[in-house]
Amino acid sequence: MARNGLSLLGSVPALRVLLTLSLLLLLLPLHSIASRHDYNDALRKSILFFEGQRSGKLPPRSTCPMAQRLRLARRSHCRTGGYYDAGDNVKFGFPMAFTTTLLSWSIIDFGRNMGPELSNAVKSVKWGSDYLLKATAVPDVVFVQVGDAYSDHNCWERPEDMDTLRTVYKIDRAHPGSDVAGETAAALAAASIVFRSRDPAYSTLLLNRAVRVFEFADRHRGAYSASLRRAVCPFYCDVNGYQDELLWAAAWLHKASRRREYREYIAKNEVILRAGDTINEFGWDNKHAGINVLISKEVLRGRADYFSSFQQNADGFICSLLPGISHPQVQYSPGGLIFKAGGSNMQHVTSLSFLLLAYSNYLSHANKVVPCGETTASPALLKRLAQRQVNYILGDNPLGMSYMVGYGPRYPQRIHHRGSSLPSVLAHPARIACKAGSPYFLSPNPNPNLLVGAVVGGPNSSDAFPDSRPFFQESEPTTYINAPLVGLLAYFSAHP
Repeated sequence: MARNGLSLLGSVPALRVLLTLSLLLLLLPLHSIASRHDYNDALRKSILFFEGQRSGKLPPRSTCPMAQRLRLARRSHCRTGGYYDAGDNVKFGFPMAFTTTLLSWSIIDFGRNMGPELSNAVKSVKWGSDYLLKATAVPDVVFVQVGDAYSDHNCWERPEDMDTLRTVYKIDRAHPGSDVAGETAAALAAASIVFRSRDPAYSTLLLNRAVRVFEFADRHRGAYSASLRRAVCPFYCDVNGYQDELLWAAAWLHKASRRREYREYIAKNEVILRAGDTINEFGWDNKHAGINVLISKEVLRGRADYFSSFQQNADGFICSLLPGISHPQVQYSPGGLIFKAGGSNMQHVTSLSFLLLAYSNYLSHANKVVPCGETTASPALLKRLAQRQVNYILGDNPLGMSYMVGYGPRYPQRIHHRGSSLPSVLAHPARIACKAGSPYFLSPNPNPNLLVGAVVGGPNSSDAFPDSRPFFQESEPTTYINAPLVGLLAYFSAHP
């Protein structure tokens, strides 16, 4: 059995040495003396970011200055509240629901490590779950988007000046969307666990709504991309199919309710809904690795041997991330950052690292390791891998740059975010029209408003970062980058 975070056991010495050297190169700090990060400060800021992304009328004691000046203007027709996913003025329901699920999971697994920030994290979940309750108030209907993305993306304007189309899009029986409905059900179920002891009545409301939304998603199957293609594609187009979201929702409903029907649903539909597909993917569109890790906790506790295939899939996921034997779809930059081609990379870094950390805890409690061909990976190793990714984000990288705005001496100055990059109403009272914001978008000057805690898309595969607004894949922050990072920072704040 491996004795520490850097040991790998194997029957072939040469392979073991090669893999160990690969891990050493990626786990050791870039400098001779490892940076000592203030994980508590990073945790506080990562949660504060969500206040800056809020939509609707804010509570009187909001702690984020940018939130105070931005969000009151972001009224969304009859559906106020919730979060804006990134740097635009559209409210996308799919990534918002995933954000709420991952914030809840962060609290469920790591809330005990959050200290005084726990209450703020819980408030962040409730801001999302309150909106999801409103979006699902009508049976067999889910409001999934507010705002026309093409109209919005054609403008660079402050939320106070926003005059783009605020079209409200929904799915229903005739226009199904099992993917977004399934993720919404998962979010409501996960949030119900967060509030189980804090607010039992609210928790019950969330769980009952999750049950109803899941039944709708399962009964009227289809991808929302087919029903609402022009509205949601290519922005949050579901390219992975809706099957994983149905299993994901059932897994969270089982965890929240302990009802046999969800256990039986998972067992019956494991093959039909392709639980073993793309096991090294996890994000707003693909839940496979998350499903396997979440369900494996029950297996490792000895409560669900009939789900052993999910543990096998979870083990396969872990092996696919190990440096030296990683899957072709998962690479590491020269500086040691997980890299997956396509889109904002930091979403992969934080979500996959979250699963590494969560699974390492499940393994530790069961006194288990992960078999990976000729070697094994210990829980301590998985924790070191996850921590290495977090440290990279916070500044242990070839550029010596923190990719969290407001953390450390050097961080991105020109993030792709309308509210951050345009002058405030106090500084510029006159209206800034749709195209009048373009000079600010193209300006080389730093953003005038600091969106503290925002984590951007990050560097490319060679660790280069442009720090330029037009490079949106690298410079745009998103809520689903930060949501799993909250759990990671909470754990490492208590276990540095």
